[in-house]
Amino acid sequence: MDGEHQIAPESPFALLSDDETRAWYAYMKVQLRLQYEMNRQLRVEHGLSLADFDILVALISDENATLTMSGLATRIGWERSRVSHQVRRMTERGLLAVTTGAADRRATAVSLTDAGRTALAEASPGHIAMVRRVFLGALDPPRLRELSVSLEQIYEVLIEHGTLPRPVDHP
Repeated sequence: MDGEHQIAPESPFALLSDDETRAWYAYMKVQLRLQYEMNRQLRVEHGLSLADFDILVALISDENATLTMSGLATRIGWERSRVSHQVRRMTERGLLAVTTGAADRRATAVSLTDAGRTALAEASPGHIAMVRRVFLGALDPPRLRELSVSLEQIYEVLIEHGTLPRPVDHP
């Protein structure tokens, strides 16, 4: 990992090459810390969790700001039960509305409310400023493009080999 520590044989890192270990460990450190910092910033400044924000962004990204519960789960990569619990909490706070699907009466449709749109609009500038400060700003333009290409390749492999269906916005 950093050349100073011996890797315990029980560690998952013991199963990787040095280069794989370095890349995976670096990713895990960034991913875990970034999620913490984004969640903290949203909670402190706007009373939203990162989970709230993920759902609001997924819904605003749909042209009708409405997705089925299953479609929402697929888009953000969560289990349907987790989405259902989160949607219930957000509905209780007035950020979302839940209705029976228009096309399929068995489906549950989740929509942004005006309060949800307002919360997202108010939270987005500070959130993006933080993302630029702690993530995007760490890379010069060529490295940012390289990172984008690498992450897009990884995402495509996840879609191809993962267990969730392909999101509708990722043909």
